[in-house]
Amino acid sequence: MKVHVDPDLCISCGSCVDICPDVFDWNEDGIAQEQVDEVPEDVEDLAKEAVESCPTDAIMEYSGSKQRAALAMKKE
Repeated sequence: MKVHVDPDLCISCGSCVDICPDVFDWNEDGIAQEQVDEVPEDVEDLAKEAVESCPTDAIMEYSGSKQRAALAMKKE
């Protein structure tokens, strides 16, 4: 599993960093960013929770060759 934060959509709420600090951190501009190329298996559930918690759907999840937007993962 891979993730990517779109810096143009991130509002720096800190949700992803709080939920999964092993994967997300702040860049020099105060915007969240992924800090790993591949999400470690032992924190995949937390990374998925972080994706789902993003209020602006700025985090994309890549699983194998498939890509899902955070919006597609949110449960109505």
